[in-house]
Amino acid sequence: MDLNLLVALDALLEEESVTGAAARLHVSAPAMSRTLGRIRAALGDPVLVRAGRHLVPTPRAVELRPHVRTVVASARDLLAPPPPTDPAALRREFAVQASDLVLAHLGARLITAVARQAPGVTLRFLPESLEGTPALRDGRLDLELGVIGHADPETRTKALGVTGLVGAVRPGHPLAARTRVTARAFAAAEHVGVSRQGRVHGPVDDALAALGLRRRVVAVVPGWSAALLLCREADLVGLAPRGVAEALGLRTFEVPLDLPALPLGMAWHPRNDADPAHRWLRDRVRETWNASEAGTA
Repeated sequence: MDLNLLVALDALLEEESVTGAAARLHVSAPAMSRTLGRIRAALGDPVLVRAGRHLVPTPRAVELRPHVRTVVASARDLLAPPPPTDPAALRREFAVQASDLVLAHLGARLITAVARQAPGVTLRFLPESLEGTPALRDGRLDLELGVIGHADPETRTKALGVTGLVGAVRPGHPLAARTRVTARAFAAAEHVGVSRQGRVHGPVDDALAALGLRRRVVAVVPGWSAALLLCREADLVGLAPRGVAEALGLRTFEVPLDLPALPLGMAWHPRNDADPAHRWLRDRVRETWNASEAGTA
């Protein structure tokens, strides 16, 4: 059955007039008259009959009127855009993958903002082992934060910005007292590297090699937080986003190398693109990033 007939029937029963129903639905009177003919054929009932200069509903039409009104109203509600999200009323969990670099940079601000605005929302931070898997596609992951470089073709992405890295050492480290760390002094120190795959060589080593220098990497750990904690307890040099290392009591210095900035962004599956709650979370991530950048500028 053509569901448009229900909309027309609702208008006809409400107006009890072909002309009135046509005006209400912005169609011509002849078109509405033809639609009434189709409705009569479908119901096996005349629906509206002439009484002098007016049309009056049949008993069957009177019986149908409240049901038709309910069905049409429900259909309109079903197809209407969702109402604005009320964060305070949200009851939901979001699965978020974020590197500890990102968590250290904006995790506390994001958790605080979400908890303040939406106390019924829980953020479940999942391990980076999901990176490079179809976790967004198959629904195990709602949002990915970090360096987005492996997205599926349909994945939606949004750049947040870039972050540079500074050198980080404990206060008693020989480099902590220097006002300026040279590339040679940087290379001469012992370093802790970060790689989930356990790689010892990286962009820092390439930049040093271009200057004819080489560093000694005494340990490689899978996460930035572990690296900085090691730097706090031993005479090691690590790298970290500006503002993160200071929070752990470390001294920082400008890395004397031309290192590329890390582009950070977020990624999500198209199924969540128009979801009001998911859009609200993405807005909070953007706001948190902007506030974090303003605080470290």
